[in-house]
Amino acid sequence: MEALTSMTDEQLVKDYSNGNNLAFDILLTRHKQSLFNYIYFTVRDRELAEDIFQETFIKTIVTIKQGRYTENGKFHAWVARIAHNLIIDHFRQAKSENTVSNDETTIDLLNNPSLCDGTIEDDIIKMQITSDIRKLISYLPDSQKEVLEMRYYQNLSFKEIADQTGVSINTALGRMRYAILNIRRMAEENNIILTV
Repeated sequence: MEALTSMTDEQLVKDYSNGNNLAFDILLTRHKQSLFNYIYFTVRDRELAEDIFQETFIKTIVTIKQGRYTENGKFHAWVARIAHNLIIDHFRQAKSENTVSNDETTIDLLNNPSLCDGTIEDDIIKMQITSDIRKLISYLPDSQKEVLEMRYYQNLSFKEIADQTGVSINTALGRMRYAILNIRRMAEENNIILTV
């Protein structure tokens, strides 16, 4: 069990697809809180969030067991995308059945951009923002760049980052904080907008 908990998501997926059900239990434990929070924050209904959460992991299990999982290094993002698509499906179905009323909630569910498929313009803007961020990252000091890339592109915890870089967790957190502050400062100085 302890050996499993130290495995990466990708190793656990492979282990699970080879028949080790404990590997999936570790994956579920590792990601359930952040995924449920994302779903609940989006739908604002605990019962519905629980249903979508369960359906997300059922789809995850089926996809892995069928050998169709191909998202190397991005398990959490892949599962979040499944949840996102299920949320969209739910609201589309509810809208077509006229069971959701925008009048019943303070949040505009039917015109919420986070629940809609993006337009080509959105994709172009996101690509430009990603390009701008990568450019700004390249100007960071190496120690800040390293922590930022390990956190956001390799999805490592601050403990894992600290272990790999040989610094304390507080130092890793501090480097991340300064990296974000420096990116914001450089964006402001160069009139670069980093939001859609």
